Amino acid sequence: MSLDHPAQKPHDRLAAALESEMGEVNTLIRTRMASEHAPRIPEVTAHLVEAGGKRLRPMLTLAAAKMCGYPGPYHVHLAATVEFIHTATLLHDDVVDESAQRRGRPTANLLWDNKSSVLVGDYLFARSFQLMVETGNLRVLDILSNAAATIAEGEVLQLSAAQDLRTDESIYLKVVRGKTAALFSAATEVGGVIAGVDEAQVEALFDYGDALGIAFQIVDDLLDYQGDTKATGKNVGDDFRERKLTLPVIKAVAQADAEERAFWSRVIEKGKQEDGDLDHALMLLDRHGALEATRDDALGWSAKAKDAMSKLPRSDLREMLIDLADYVVARIS
Repeated sequence: MSLDHPAQKPHDRLAAALESEMGEVNTLIRTRMASEHAPRIPEVTAHLVEAGGKRLRPMLTLAAAKMCGYPGPYHVHLAATVEFIHTATLLHDDVVDESAQRRGRPTANLLWDNKSSVLVGDYLFARSFQLMVETGNLRVLDILSNAAATIAEGEVLQLSAAQDLRTDESIYLKVVRGKTAALFSAATEVGGVIAGVDEAQVEALFDYGDALGIAFQIVDDLLDYQGDTKATGKNVGDDFRERKLTLPVIKAVAQADAEERAFWSRVIEKGKQEDGDLDHALMLLDRHGALEATRDDALGWSAKAKDAMSKLPRSDLREMLIDLADYVVARIS
C-alpha cells in the first residue's frame, strides 16, 4: 500500500528525524547484500531495495529504540534485519502471486526469473539472521525468528483461506497478523528490547506495531474497492479479479442470502467472472454496509495503536508515531 497523500506525511517527518541512522542502515544493507560469488544477488536485491519504498518498518525499529533512550549501535543492525526480512518476503510473494509489477516497476521475477527471486529471498533471510546474531541479544533473535515463521505461516494460511467462503473474520485476522502485522510488531518490539526498557513499555511497543499493521492491511483491502487508482497504484477491483476474500467481502458473505452466496461462490471460489460482476459485487457490499463496517474496523485498530503509544514517555518521536497511526487511515476517515 502506498502512503502518498497530499497532507503532511508523518513518515517523511520520521525519515527526517532518523536521517543519520537511516543512512547507516542503508550503508549496512548495501554492504550485506553484496556477494563475492553470485553477482545476481546484489542485482536482484538492489532492484527492489532501491525501488523507492518508504522503509517504514526499519524506521519503526529506529524510532522505538531512540524513543526508549537507546544510544546504539545495534538498532541499526535490527532495522536492516527488518528490511531484509521484508524484502525477502516481497521477492517470494511476487513469485507466489505471479505479479508483474511492484512499486510501479517490473518485479524481479519478471526481469530475471522465479528461481532467482526465490533463491535471493532465501539469501536475504539468511543475511537477516546473521545480523540478528551480531546484536548478542537472544530475546531479539527469538522475536525476529518468530516473526519470520509467522509471516510464512500467514502466507500459507492465505493460500487455503483466500478463496474459501468459510473464511471468517477470525481467520482473516490470523492471515493479516501473519503476512503484515507480525513484522510491524516485531520491528517496534525489538527497539524496546534492545533499549532494555521495562516489560510494560515493550508490550506497548508490540501492541502499537500489531495494531498499526492490521490497520494498514485493512485500509489496503478497503481501498481496493473504493480507492483512487492514481493514489493507490492499483485498479479498483484487483483483489476481486484475483479472487481474494478480503475483509469487505467476508463481511458481505456473512450477511448474504442464498442467491448472494451463490454469486460469491461463482466469482470467488469457482473464478467464473463475467462482465458486470464487479459492479454487482460493489452493490452487494453497499447493500450490507460492508465497506463502512470495514472502515470502522480500520479506524478502531488505528485507535488501539494510538492508545498503546500513549503508554510510552512523551517525546517528539512518540508524537510522530501517534500521527502515523492517524495517517495510515487518513484516506478512509
